[in-house]
Amino acid sequence: MDQRPLRHFLALAETLHFGRASDACHVSPSTLSRSLRQLEASLGVRLVERDNRTAYLTREGRLFQQYAREALEQWAALRQTLMEEAGELAGEISIYCSVTASYSFLYELLSEFRLRHPRIELKLHTGDPADAIARILGGDEDMAISARPETLPAQLAFKPIATSPLVFIAPHEAADWLPAESQPPLAAAWADTPMILSESGLARERTDAWFRSLGVKPRIYAQVAGNEAIVSMVGLGFGIGVVPQIVLDNSPLADRVRTLEVSPRLAPYDVGLCVLEKKLRNPLIRALWTQVAETPRPADA
Repeated sequence: MDQRPLRHFLALAETLHFGRASDACHVSPSTLSRSLRQLEASLGVRLVERDNRTAYLTREGRLFQQYAREALEQWAALRQTLMEEAGELAGEISIYCSVTASYSFLYELLSEFRLRHPRIELKLHTGDPADAIARILGGDEDMAISARPETLPAQLAFKPIATSPLVFIAPHEAADWLPAESQPPLAAAWADTPMILSESGLARERTDAWFRSLGVKPRIYAQVAGNEAIVSMVGLGFGIGVVPQIVLDNSPLADRVRTLEVSPRLAPYDVGLCVLEKKLRNPLIRALWTQVAETPRPADA
C-alpha cells in the first residue's frame, strides 16, 4: 500500500508550510501539492486552504488529520505484527528528547536494543523538553524522554529511568544583585534578583511556586527554551537560573557556574520514557518499552 499521500498530508498539517513539509518528506513542493490535490479530489473536500504566504487546515482537514494518523498507526501495527510472527521486527520509531537527554540516556537505553533489533530504525528529534508531552499527545512522536508532569494524562504510560534534583545556579563572579545564602531566603533580596527561567515546563512551575512561597514576584531577565541555554546565560553573568542537576553535570560550562543552597529545596523530578498507551500495541514500541524495563535504573543524579 502507498502510504506517501498520508505522510505528505501529515507533514503539511504539522508545519502548515509547503516548503518545510516538502523538505521533511524529501519531495519537491510541486510533488507535495499534487499529492494534496489528489487526496482532496478523492475525498471531494478541501483539506487545506492556502494563499501565497499561509496555509491552514479546514474543518475537514482536521478530521482527516486524525484519520491519517490512526490509519498509519494501524497499518504499522499490522505490518509489525506480521513481521513479529515471522521472527524479526523492522520499521522505525521516532524519539523526542532534549540535547542533554540524548547523550545522558540514549546510549544506555538503545545500545542493547540495536543489537537485538538491527532492522528497526530509530529517528531522534531534539528540542525543548517542555514540549515532549505535547508532542506525544499530538502524535508527532512515538516516544519521548521527559520529566514526569505533576499530573500524568490518562492516555500516557510513563516509565522512570532516573531522578534529578532541580538546582538554583549562579555565576562565579560576584554581583551586587546576588542574594545572600541565608536560611530561610530573604524575600527582599530575591525580589531584585534577575532570573533566567524556562518558558514553560515542570522546572518553571516549581520555580514559580517557590517564589510564591516567599511572597515574591520573580524579576524575569529572560525566558529560555531549553535548559542548556540557561547554563550559558548564567555563566555569562546575566542572572540566576534553575536547571535539573543532570543538565549541569553534563554541561561544558559547568565550571562557570555554582549552585546556590536555598530552602526549601525544589522537589526533584523523575525522568523517564513516555508513550501513548495505545501505541504499546505496536510490536516495535512494545519491544523498546520492554527493553527499558530490563535495563537497571541509574543511580539518582
